Amino acid sequence: MQEPRLLFELLEHQQRRHPLDYAFASKEQGTWKRYSTAQALDEINQVALGLIAMGLQPGDRIATVSNNRPEWNFLDLAMLQVGGVHVPLYPTITDQDYRYILEHAEVRWVMVSDSSLYERIEPIAHEFPHIAGVYTFNRIPGAKHWTEIKEAARTDLKETLTERRAAIQKEDTATIIYTSGTTGFPKGVMLSHHNIMSNLLAAAVRVPCKAGDKSLSFLPLNHIYERMLTYMMMYSSIGIHYAESMETIGDNLKEIKPQVFSTVPRLLEKVYDKIVAKGMELTGVKRKLFFWALDLGLRYEFKGANGWWYETQLKLANRLIFSKWREALGGNVQAIVSGAAALQPRLARVFWAAQIPVLEGYGLTETSPVLAVNYLATGQVEFGTVGPVLEGVELRIAEDGEILCRGTNIMQGYYKDQALTRDVIDPDGWFHTGDIGTLTAQGNLKITDRKKEIFKTSGGKYIAPQAMENKFKESIYIEQLMVCGENQKHPSALIVPAWEVLNDWATKNGVRDTSPSALVQNPQVIALLQSEVDRFNKEYGQWEQVKKFTLLPVTWTVESGELTPTMKLKRKFIVGKFQKEHDALYAS
Repeated sequence: MQEPRLLFELLEHQQRRHPLDYAFASKEQGTWKRYSTAQALDEINQVALGLIAMGLQPGDRIATVSNNRPEWNFLDLAMLQVGGVHVPLYPTITDQDYRYILEHAEVRWVMVSDSSLYERIEPIAHEFPHIAGVYTFNRIPGAKHWTEIKEAARTDLKETLTERRAAIQKEDTATIIYTSGTTGFPKGVMLSHHNIMSNLLAAAVRVPCKAGDKSLSFLPLNHIYERMLTYMMMYSSIGIHYAESMETIGDNLKEIKPQVFSTVPRLLEKVYDKIVAKGMELTGVKRKLFFWALDLGLRYEFKGANGWWYETQLKLANRLIFSKWREALGGNVQAIVSGAAALQPRLARVFWAAQIPVLEGYGLTETSPVLAVNYLATGQVEFGTVGPVLEGVELRIAEDGEILCRGTNIMQGYYKDQALTRDVIDPDGWFHTGDIGTLTAQGNLKITDRKKEIFKTSGGKYIAPQAMENKFKESIYIEQLMVCGENQKHPSALIVPAWEVLNDWATKNGVRDTSPSALVQNPQVIALLQSEVDRFNKEYGQWEQVKKFTLLPVTWTVESGELTPTMKLKRKFIVGKFQKEHDALYAS
């Protein structure tokens, strides 16, 4: 069977190869609404005809600001087959960023999901004469509903649609994705059909699922990570079910019982912390069994490397304890794909021990996105690494340790910014990732830090903060942490405690006031966190150790500005916002 070349051919490939009764599904008013492959194709073609009738021309940009839902996919594939360019935006960015992107990309139409987004974006859209209208996926009084596009479709435009499809080349731009970055204005990453198609075809063989399996999707579709994986599910005939919200993921997993889903390490950390918190509530034999199993999991090694006695105990732990973990994830999970940030090796170990394979991968928006991912079928899985490089991707480590890559997955460039494009893609076609890494003896890629985040102390010693932060966050009492100390005598840390676990500890230890503002000043709590910091400091040289820390009473979020939409720390922003606390660490 001929492989698809263009993104809008993926669902047609599914229809020929293995059509699904439930290709897409989402919950509406408590009931799952499902679309078969054939129904989805009908919706997409109707929307495509409607877009032509409304005057969309090849190259026109349409922005979407929405939660995950089948309508997002229908609009995406419809605009792609008539030559439109999709500009997906995060629902959590600032009004300033919305203004910048809508103007910079010269967006013609905007699609939003709900009333809160409509109330924010509709007035902004009025500021730009090139925006012809704002449509909504939910029905909102006074707003144009997205079904008006379908209703505009005319049968006499079918020949035009055929011509439009035939004219699209694989090198044509399919999407412009604006990356938030940690400073300055967003950058518009241009990705072609071929960029994304080549990446999904190379990555598809590494996900151990088969046609007819189910996936649960909850990471934002406007991020290239989840978007590419969604295309991959279409290609592989795996049904896509969208979670109702981040809060209902646990319930949706039990309902859908998926074979695969993708996540970010932060969510896996939260799952693990909740499991440990529940374990701490147990008493007697049950408590001992839980932590015995947990200790086994944290020592897990591949291929029976711990010996027969360990493996015998692990089988028992899986029957008594870890089986409940699998049930909580629906009971059918064959793989969890983790990306967007570094995964703590201890988390990978304990999930693998529980027979829940976690395949960690690595990539950037500019690389469509995957450069490497652990490969279960060939046994190329190694803790602390992101696995072997994908076929079709060249990768080398520069003299300063930076990861360089080139291949068909490398972006076309930054929209309207050739100078910035030249800064990251050299004359030989090598894309400079900005990440530092090494290749292990097994040929797997290991990410060690961000090139721009490594800093020097006043003593001239280099500090790689990201690796340290991931290590310190292994503490069940630490939710978020940032290592600082550039040009200072020593590293320090700003710490946000894990409130749920800390509250339990405080209650059991006689602490009466468990409000965040009281806890961060409580001598018992400070002593507890000091013991955790001391424990992890032992793994570092004297110059690397965190000498001081301060506890903060607020959790860092995208909305409050400390995190990018992909959950990366905005280091300069955090230091600026907590300047008083930061400066106090070095006052003496």
